[in-house]
This record gives sequence, C-alpha cells and structure tokens, in this order.
Amino acid sequence: MKFIKIILPLFLLVAGSSCQSFLDVKPLESISDAETIKDQNSALTALRGVYSALASSDYYGTSFQSIGYLSGDNIQWTGSQSQVQEFINKKVNADNSTISAAWIAIYRTINRANNVLAKVPTVTDPTLTTALKNQYLGEAYAIRALAYFDLARTFGGVPIITNPTIAPTDNSGIKRSSTADTYAQVLKDLEAAELLLPTTVDRYRVTRKTVFALKARYYLYQKDWAKAEDFAGRLITDATNYKLLKPYGTFFQSDARGTTESVWELFYNGTTEVNSHRGQWQPQTTGGTRQWAPNDALVALLNNPAVGGNRSVLIAKDNQNRWYGNLYYRNPASDPTYIFRIAEAYLIRAEARAQQDKLADGLTDLNPVRDRAGLTALTSTTTATKEAVLLAIENERRVEFALEPHRWFDIVRTGRAGAVFGLTDANRYVLPIPVQQLLSDKALEQNTGY
Repeated sequence: MKFIKIILPLFLLVAGSSCQSFLDVKPLESISDAETIKDQNSALTALRGVYSALASSDYYGTSFQSIGYLSGDNIQWTGSQSQVQEFINKKVNADNSTISAAWIAIYRTINRANNVLAKVPTVTDPTLTTALKNQYLGEAYAIRALAYFDLARTFGGVPIITNPTIAPTDNSGIKRSSTADTYAQVLKDLEAAELLLPTTVDRYRVTRKTVFALKARYYLYQKDWAKAEDFAGRLITDATNYKLLKPYGTFFQSDARGTTESVWELFYNGTTEVNSHRGQWQPQTTGGTRQWAPNDALVALLNNPAVGGNRSVLIAKDNQNRWYGNLYYRNPASDPTYIFRIAEAYLIRAEARAQQDKLADGLTDLNPVRDRAGLTALTSTTTATKEAVLLAIENERRVEFALEPHRWFDIVRTGRAGAVFGLTDANRYVLPIPVQQLLSDKALEQNTGY
C-alpha cells in the first residue's frame, strides 16, 4: 500500500533530560494522529517521532545509507541476496526491496514532519512558548528538507507532500514534481528552518548551524560554488565548536560520541533505539553477519600510508583473515550515524573554491583533512591544475567517507560516473521508483530506462 495513502501513528515517548538523551527514549504506545500535538509535551513527543523516523533502520539506520555506499566502488556484498548485488552491479530493478523500504521510510519521516508543521502553530498551551514553537518547527522543516534532498538525489523528482496524511485518500494522485522543483522544496524548507532555529550548538538536534551544513551540501550539489563556500565556511570558522580531531579514529573509537567532529549525528541507545548497521558490518566472531565488507580496492587504499594514512582504523581482520568495516562496532548497537561531520565542510569548501579557480585556497581546505589523517600536504607544485585539485578532493572524499553514504552520490553529481564506474547509461544515475508505489498510485510515472 502506498505510504502517502495510509495513516501513520506517532509514538508516545518518554522525555530525556539532556541533549544526548533526546532520542534515548522508549516507545510506550501507538496513538492516533488525530489525538496528538495538543500541548507542549505532545508537541515534543511528535518532534521526537520525526527524529525516530529519520534514524529508523530503513532510513539513516541502514537501508538508505547502504544505497550510497553499495552503489559506489568501495564495498562488496558477501551474502546471497541478489537484490543487494544489484547496487554493486549498478543495475537496480524497480522491485528491489531496499529502495522500496527507503522510499517508505523517507516519506514516513516527511509525514511526521508535516504533522509537526501543521499542528504545532495551533497549540495554545502557555508552556509551549514562541521560542519553543519556532525551534520545533525549524527542526521539522530542516529534517523534511533533508528527506526531500535524499529523495531527489536518489530518485530524481518525486511527489511533494507538505500536508499530513491522516485518511487513506489523503495525498493520493499527486504526480511527481521535476527534480528542479524537488530541490527547490529543499531550499524553501532550509530557508524557513534557518529563520526559526537558535544559533546554539547541538550535535543531536538541528540548530541553525546544522542548517548551514545542509545548505553547504545543497549548494554543492547545485553547483552554486560561492554559496557552498560561504555556508561551509560558517562552520569551519566556528573552530571553538567544530574541529577535526587527531588521529582520525578519535571521533568514533572507544565509544566516542558527540565530539567536536560532529555537526549532526543520530543518537542510538542500543536497546530501544538500535543502529542496525553494526550487524551488517561486523563479522560472525563479534555477533555480526559481515554481509557487506570493504572490497580489495578500498582495503588497498586505506592500508596505503600515502593515501589512507591513519584512516586504516576503519577496517580490521576477523579470525578468518577477512577484512571488515569497523566504523560500527558497539555492542549493544548504539553506534551513532554521522549525517554531517566537519571534515565534509572542509572538503565542500575545498571543492567550491577549486571550482572558482581559487586553487591555493582549495588546497588550504583540503590539507587539514589530510593532516588529520597523517598525510603530507599537497602543494601547487604537485597539484598545479584545476583538474588535479578536483581529482585530489574526489580521492580524499573516497577514503575520508569510505564507510559513509557519499561515494555514489559524489561521482554522479560531478558527472564522472562514466569515467569512474564505467556507467555510461545516464538513466541509471537515478534509481527506479519502487514498483509497489507505481502499482498503488497510477499518478506516478517510472524513471526513463526502467
């Protein structure tokens, strides 16, 4: 049944007492959407429901992220399910269960955000102050922006739903918007969020500084180099709150979380909120399945002192001498999901500056990322041309975010999928609309070539 036609409950959650425990909450019961968001407590409950959907196993928990790296050239599939191998082969079919799960999870997140945006402004509870209202609305706008951004870069244009889905007939028959219009919705939501949010620092909840990060990434994809440089720079210059940690593994090893490396990460407590990534990456000896693992090419890069540097901590060997990814390792599975790290801001600004022919400035941003990894600085002698600088940034992103969902999207957005992946069919640069969605809503049309 198509997601946008069904009623989606919000979960009643226990309040946490700190920023870190914002998502460290336990679902108690499922309640009808019509009964929610009537006072300050239920408004906060609904907002937590938005974050919970964002962190779910089919969105940033596992499925959506897996699309980003399985489709690249760093990861191999060690299991037997052919639908996962479709990403490796870059021949994803419309009946692929992963894209279906991700589509539903993303629209579930959008619907929960829509509920907050529709109902919080009408609440008259005096404890829900104007400042709190603005904050809740800003967070919902920003998360909805991220959701539409992820849909656009994965599927192209999609149906834009901005009203809550309450009854089965709500929001049915809405045709796909263009890719440009979908991205325009992203920017519209980010602009709204920026005006409403405080300028505080919170690594688990959205603030105005989180919006700066999302805008930097958005403008990079739009090839608006000046604005990408601007918004990335707002984070880089805030060195008190955001900095690269040395060595590389500091931001995730030894159960670290919420470090100055993180602009935005998702919190999991390992019990009621579990990051299912751990089981996919870890080997059987530590209770995982190792169903996907670093391929030989990535292992060689990470273990090359001149390329990977100290980022080799991302991988390890099991008792059968097989390499596995070690970004997600905690037991129980409470590893954070990193939506935006400060390293990305450096590499966004480096690319944006290089694209504006400010090559020396681009290297100035690239080299701190290399230095943190224990690598020597690149100079204008070794990278004298614009093409050379851009390639150096591309290569750095590959290893810096080796187990994060950037590689596929990076190569597609830069127009290099043919050269890097050998993928010459431009129709395959976006994935098919899930067949279940097409069958349940005749207003939807499939992407060309599928």
